[in-house]
This record gives sequence, structure tokens and C-alpha cells, in this order.
Amino acid sequence: MKRNHLTFLVLAATLLVALPALAQHEHHQEPARDTTGHAMHDIKKMDHHEGMEHGGAQMTHNFSLSLPMNRNGSGTGWQPDATQMYAYMKHANKWNYMLHASIFLRYTGQNINNKNRNGSKSKFSAPNWFMGMAQRQVGKNGLLSLRGMVSLDRITDGGAGYPLLFQSGESWKGSPLVNSQHPHDLVSELSVAYTQRINDKVDLTIYAGYPGEPALGPTAFMHRMSAFNNPDAVLGHHWQDATHITFGVVTAGVRYGKFKLEGSSFTGREPDENRFDFDKPRFDSYSYRLLFNPSANWALQASQAYIKSPEMLSPDENVKRTTASVQHSAGLNGKNKWISSTLVWGLNNGGDHHKEHSVLLESNLQLNKWAVYGRYEWVQKSNHELGLEWYSYWKEAFPVSMFSVGINRQLTSFRNTLVQAGGQVGVYVIDKYLQPAFGKNPVSAQVYLRLTPGLMQMK
Repeated sequence: MKRNHLTFLVLAATLLVALPALAQHEHHQEPARDTTGHAMHDIKKMDHHEGMEHGGAQMTHNFSLSLPMNRNGSGTGWQPDATQMYAYMKHANKWNYMLHASIFLRYTGQNINNKNRNGSKSKFSAPNWFMGMAQRQVGKNGLLSLRGMVSLDRITDGGAGYPLLFQSGESWKGSPLVNSQHPHDLVSELSVAYTQRINDKVDLTIYAGYPGEPALGPTAFMHRMSAFNNPDAVLGHHWQDATHITFGVVTAGVRYGKFKLEGSSFTGREPDENRFDFDKPRFDSYSYRLLFNPSANWALQASQAYIKSPEMLSPDENVKRTTASVQHSAGLNGKNKWISSTLVWGLNNGGDHHKEHSVLLESNLQLNKWAVYGRYEWVQKSNHELGLEWYSYWKEAFPVSMFSVGINRQLTSFRNTLVQAGGQVGVYVIDKYLQPAFGKNPVSAQVYLRLTPGLMQMK
């Protein structure tokens, strides 16, 4: 226990000391801009109280009247202030509304060069999600935020989700899901939060969700701009950000300037196979997280959690999860041109020598209608997680590496909605002892059409 806490503190200290030096090199870049042409630093310096009071002219961060909305991540997490936002927005009286969404219509093939080997499967699928937010100011220094997220994954992709080579986590029909990304629940977030501003540097926030997201890990993959055009979940999802759908969570947080410290009590069990119901709240797990945004271009976090019985099929196994991440975003010269990148490390410690690491590096380069994006992952997975309990060769953890690259182009737009087409290819490097089951250097590929809101227009 003490060693794990020491590991967490060392990671946090390393992030806080090292990254501000890197951030100094970003001052020459042009701040990210929205479609009104107001620079991000102007948004940050505006009087948010005055803006919201007079007809809701300006939406702020979900959990602070003193921060820009571009810092919004998933749950109570932060992204860089220079992060671009693709959303629909509406102001009405004292309320401000925003809607994010993404729908992929695609054909994906996994392990296409090793037919009849593990994970060799092709399928039409349609991963999707829709997130709505509403906020209003309460008095001079109070902020009330409501948020809801839904996904039709269970309807469009079925109970087993979509094929994704070397993915693991959760179950279907009493069997663990392997080489498949599980569908998300119909109701993926239903939360309320209240923030009291003490002054421009200090905020106190209480957040409750059923379901919701505890203070653990980086912004979930589907909300990160570094993964904006990538339809796939990350292979380290259950090492890094899988708690983004938790049936029962309460988080308390305090922000001081560029820092925020949070603690959560939440349900450790991951969602069950019925994607349309509300699972039993347990509040048997806890987490804590330190957030730090040294400049408009950077967002850092370090977090740790004790998660009780996360997997339904292994109810006696508890996990201590530790994560650290760095996100970077910067605007480039020209309309709708930007780059966003994320580096994540996650560790699942299940005890009894059951420790598995994961590393993720992903980036998205947006050049108006064209985009190029990529992802590198390295993750350790056991025989059980790979569905190889029967396998003659046993190893504590098999290393799996994956590199993917994709390209995306906007075809047309209507009512601030983008229609895009894209494709990507992924290549895997695996342990030699896995090759009899999966083949040598598995390859996956996909093509897709996508619908998403355009770059946010503030009117």
C-alpha cells in the first residue's frame, strides 16, 4: 500500500516539475480560436459573471465561472484551454446549452492477414454517442451544471459490441469479451454538479452521477481531441479510462489557480450486460486525482483508485489502478487547423504478481477539411484477458504493441454538421508465443463515414 502511494506521489511530482518547462516553448503559437474570431486568452479574461447574467451570452467551464469552456473534459477532468470544440450551442434566458455527438458508419476487419486465427473477424458497425450539457449561474458566484450522455451502441453493434483485436473487458452471455469492444450503456451519464466560486482562483465543486465518472484517469478516449477522428476504443481502455461509466459516483474538488485536487467515492463494478438498465449503486471504491494546467496548451493529471470487484465474472478480484497523462493542444495558422496529442500511462495492480502496464500515445493533425491521425499502444495482457486459458504456454503478461494511422476528409456540411469519410490501418507486434494463436504481425483495417457537429459557432 505504501509503495503504491509513493509511486503515485513520485509520478505527480514528476509531472508538475517537468512539464512547465516544456510549456514555455508554446508561447509563440497562436491561441486556439472559435468561429467568432475571439482568441482563447480573451475568453479566459472576460467577466464570465457579466456574460452569463446578461442573457447567457457566454458559456463557461462546466465547473468554474472563472475558466473557459474549452477546458471541459469528460467527468470533472480537464483538457487544455487551447482545445478546439465541435458542438452545437444555444443560449436561452439564464440557461446555456451545448450538444456534442459522433456517429461512425463503418466496415472494419480485424486480423485480416491471418484468416481463421484468433480475432479474425469483419463487421459493419456504428459506434456512436450523444452528450448534452446545460448550465446556469446561481447568484453572483454559484454555477449549476447538468449533463447527460446516451449511446445506441447496444442497438447498432449488438451485445458483443464491435470487433477490436486484443481488446478485453466486460462480458456477454456470461463469457468474457475478448477481441471485442463492449457496447456502452444507453444512459452513459446522468449527472448534476454545483460549483461555488470563492474568488477568481478558488472554486469548490461537488459532482454526482448515476451514472457518472469518478476522478480517475485522463479525459475518456471518445472526448479527447487527440482521438477526434478515430472510431476505435484504445486497447488500454480498462487500464486508463474505463470508469467513465460508473453507476453511482460522488466527487468533491477544490481548484486553486492552475491546480485542482479531487476525491471520489464510486461503484467499482463495471456495467452489467443489460445495457438499458441502471445498475445497483455500491459506493465501495474510491479515487483521488491531481490536475494541473500550466498553460493554455497543456493539461496534466495523476490519479489512483482502489476499485472493488470491477469484473462481474471475477467478483473476488480487486484492482488498484494508477494513471498519469499529458495532453497538448495548439492552434495552427489558418481556418480549422490544429494539433492535439495525448500521452497516457496506466497500471492495474491486482496483487499476487498480477501487475499489468499500458502506454498510449495518440495525435490528431487537423488541416481544415483534411486530417491525419495516429495511435501507438503498448499493453500487457494475461492469458485470461486474451481468452487463452487453454493455451499450453502460460505467461504472467504478454506484451502487445499496436501502431495505427488514419486519414479523414470532410465531404460536405449542413447546419453546422460535418459529413466525413476516412480510413485507417493498424499493425500489431506481438509476443512470439502468441503467434500460434493470432498469427504473425496481425493487420486490421477499416473505412467509414462519420457525422459530427462542426467547429463550435458562438452567436
